Parts: sequence; structure tokens; C-alpha cells
Amino acid sequence: MTVLVALYSSVAAWNIPLAYVERLRGAFPQHTFLHATGSAEVEAMIPHADVAYASELRAQHFMAASHLRWVHSSAAGVGGMLTPTVVASEVVVTNSRGMSGETIAEHVLGLALALFRKFPLAFRSQSGRRWAQDDTLQPPPPRTIKGSRVLVVGLGGIGAATAIRFAALGADVTAVRRRTGLPVPEGVSTVVADDALMTALPSADIVVLAAPHTRNTRSLIGPAQLDAMKADAILINVSRGTLVDERSLVSALRRGIIGGAGLDVFEHEPLAPDSELWDLPNVIITPHVAGFRADHWDAATAMFAENLRRFDSGAPLLNVVDKAEGY
Repeated sequence: MTVLVALYSSVAAWNIPLAYVERLRGAFPQHTFLHATGSAEVEAMIPHADVAYASELRAQHFMAASHLRWVHSSAAGVGGMLTPTVVASEVVVTNSRGMSGETIAEHVLGLALALFRKFPLAFRSQSGRRWAQDDTLQPPPPRTIKGSRVLVVGLGGIGAATAIRFAALGADVTAVRRRTGLPVPEGVSTVVADDALMTALPSADIVVLAAPHTRNTRSLIGPAQLDAMKADAILINVSRGTLVDERSLVSALRRGIIGGAGLDVFEHEPLAPDSELWDLPNVIITPHVAGFRADHWDAATAMFAENLRRFDSGAPLLNVVDKAEGY
């Protein structure tokens, strides 16, 4: 069987090191491993592949694939792979959900604490050598996670890990989940259906977006949702930028409709230098790094290797994506 490893990016950290490709070759000597470092190489190699361990699968790649049976994504999000042709095909898609849940949850907590304790103001004041005690204590004063109300939208691995951390610090956590009637995860006090989002937003001090990108979640947070939020509430998005109507968010932040935002993902990435988000004092921007961990390639490759062993033996694969639903 031929396995195509195609994990590449313009960002150096997201390119699989050659040592991990060699690790797979050593662990599975019965298979042939091809290693593509760019889109053109994928298009040339994928006609020979039975399996792809990939970070992207463009329409032209799939059209060139004649033997492909299974694709494993190194990320949790697979929306970019799910072209109509892929969805209609018999190719199985699996993802790496769960691998970065705790890492992203810590990032969420860091953003929330930084915004609640006015760290952006502290950083600006420090760079200007200005003692900003009076400004820091002006209303709204620095806040605590304890006693706050957190709304987590999406209760997969990221949402569940986020809920545990906020609850441990004394927050009351409500979660929005598409499927109701399932057991309530640790740290969550209340679970509501996705059609109750508008009802849940007005009481939240922190709104965390941890839902996948699907046709139903695109622009999930728009003008009506932002207007429904508290004036001092903060929005944190570590899911996909498409979940938020970015223009409406900028307007809401400028007009004081909401208190602030911590954003790791954006509608278009990299975020354009002329985006108004860069200049807003109540926004923290991180460049889509919430899910990266020091042992990323160890964990990602181990997850793929386990699924490859299952694929070889005919056992059920882990993390099979519902291609119609998009996650």
C-alpha cells in the first residue's frame, strides 16, 4: 500500500519534519511512503496513493487521486478538504480531534485572564514607561474568573477542556451543544441546544467559540448576537474565523456593544495589515497558534500511526468525520 504524507505550510512549524516521515517508514516497512512538500508534488504523487496523511486536499488533488481510500487530517478542522466530490465519494476522512483540546483550552483561559485583568493596557503602558494605575482601575475594573458566567459554544474536546478549567476557577459554565440528551461533561452546569444561543448570550461574561465550521455555524456570531451580549462581555474565538461576522465584530467593539475580544482565528488568514482589529485597544490577537504544542508532531504522528494500524487490520478507525455534517 502507498501512503502519501503531505503536511506542509508556509509556516515552518506546520511542516512535518523528515524524521517523522522516517519514523513512519520504520514502523510500517510493508508500506511505501511518499513525502510531498507542496501542492504540485501532491498532485504528482496522489495518483499512486491509497492513503493520504495530509494538511490539505484541494479539488485538483482529489481529481488526480485514482486509488485513494482514506485521508487522515493532521488537524481537527477538515472543512477545506470536504469538497462536494469528496463528500459524495467513498473516501473515508478522519481527523485529529482531541489532540489539542487541552492546549487550546489553556490558550482560551490565558486570553480571558488577560482581558479581565486589563493586560493589554498594562503592556501598552509599559512600552510607554507610563504608570497607569488610575486608568487600570477605571470602570469596568479588573475582574475575576470566579463568579463569572461563561458560555462555551461547542462541546467537543476543546469545549469540554475549556469548561473544566473555567469551572475550576469558580466560574459558572453553560454550554451550547447541537446534540442534547447526552451526559453533561465535568465543569458544565447547564447544557442548552444550539437554537437557545440567543437566550444564553445576554447573561454571559465570557463567550467562547469552540464549534466546528459547518454550513450551520458560518457567521454564527453576527449583529444580532453581538447586540444580545452584555456591554462588558468578551468574545473568544479559537475555532474558525468564519464563525464570526468580522465587520460586525469590529463595529461592536468600537461602539462598546461588547467589552473585548480574544481572537486566534480570522475570516481571512493571515490577518491583513490594514485590518481594524489590530488597532482596537480591547482586542488581543494571536496568529492561529492556540493548538500548537511542543510535542505536536509526536502526538500527531502517533495518532495517525494508530489509525494506520487499524486500517491495516480492518478495525474501526478513530475520529471518523461525518462528511455531510462537516466534522
